[in-house]
Amino acid sequence: MRLGAADAHYGGQLVDGARMLRLFGDVLTEVTIRTDGDEGLLSGYSGVEFTAPVHAGDFVEVTGRLVKAGRLRRVVELEARKVIEARYEQGHSTARVLDEPIVVCRAVGTTVVPVGKVRTRAS
Repeated sequence: MRLGAADAHYGGQLVDGARMLRLFGDVLTEVTIRTDGDEGLLSGYSGVEFTAPVHAGDFVEVTGRLVKAGRLRRVVELEARKVIEARYEQGHSTARVLDEPIVVCRAVGTTVVPVGKVRTRAS
């Protein structure tokens, strides 16, 4: 996903960390749709780490890995990586693909599927 000027919140076109958490929320929703056929309800995040800056014009990829599934609760490890970096100092439309993605944020997200919405193995 490309982060645009509307995502920038601070000087230097810096994107705020809340934008990463919103993207994590989308991944959590996808996980519960895939596992339960329901969007689920975000219960919380833990272990949130912002590890590198993200600026308007950067592209990030967000992944989630289901690590625990209880009766109603799903726990997902989340990671956002910058894969393309804007290079505005070289021109207003200049960017480069990074040789190695840079991890910009990590967290563990917990979502709860409402009673009655949980899919059984046979569903």
